[in-house]
Amino acid sequence: MPVVWLEPEVNSRFPPLEDAVEDGLLAAGGDLSTARLLNAYQQGIFPWFGKDDPILWWSPNPRMVLYTDKIKVSKSLKKTLRTSSISVTIDHAFEQVITACSLPRNDQNTDSENSTWIHPDMIDAYIKLHQQGHAHSVECWYEGQLVGGLYGVAIGNMFFGESMFSQMKDSSKIALVTLCQQLHKWGFPLIDCQVYSSHLESLGAEEIARNDFMQQITPLCQQAGLVSAWALD
Repeated sequence: MPVVWLEPEVNSRFPPLEDAVEDGLLAAGGDLSTARLLNAYQQGIFPWFGKDDPILWWSPNPRMVLYTDKIKVSKSLKKTLRTSSISVTIDHAFEQVITACSLPRNDQNTDSENSTWIHPDMIDAYIKLHQQGHAHSVECWYEGQLVGGLYGVAIGNMFFGESMFSQMKDSSKIALVTLCQQLHKWGFPLIDCQVYSSHLESLGAEEIARNDFMQQITPLCQQAGLVSAWALD
């Protein structure tokens, strides 16, 4: 089945998820407007494409997710969380975080392909999402320097994770654990992690069927967000 080509207008609809090819590719084209991105996430779809490629839209099956009350914290990480001089903030440096996520790196605990898809068009689109209150970042600081973090998109009581980076041992893990704990307090039960990685699996993420994923996120996205300010309690 050929991949559906979307026109660059918001009202051009995504095809049914069942039309995705085996690796999850669903459609191409369209645009990265805030309206289209929010519409995509609520339908279980996300953009992922190279700098010189057309916009590609994905909905893999199975889907990697992390339940916020099931984050795995090893003994060594628990010790780090107790003793580390790293401080954590939310939404203090979104542009810095997404830019850091886009830089080439060889960190085995992060996605080494990030630099191929977090390019200027993507960065601009997600900065707009952040400015409109939809995208959020978690930052890890050491001696005033940004050393790790992550970002994603929140709709209702659902958080869609996008990427993380680490420039200091365990900093991205600290960001994820802190995010899970805070989201759990706020009533967010689930983080979308998109596709399988052994790193995320080691932290408690698991794969579920796409149909199960959609059944869970649909009511969560429809809930009225009760978070008045994205900041750590």
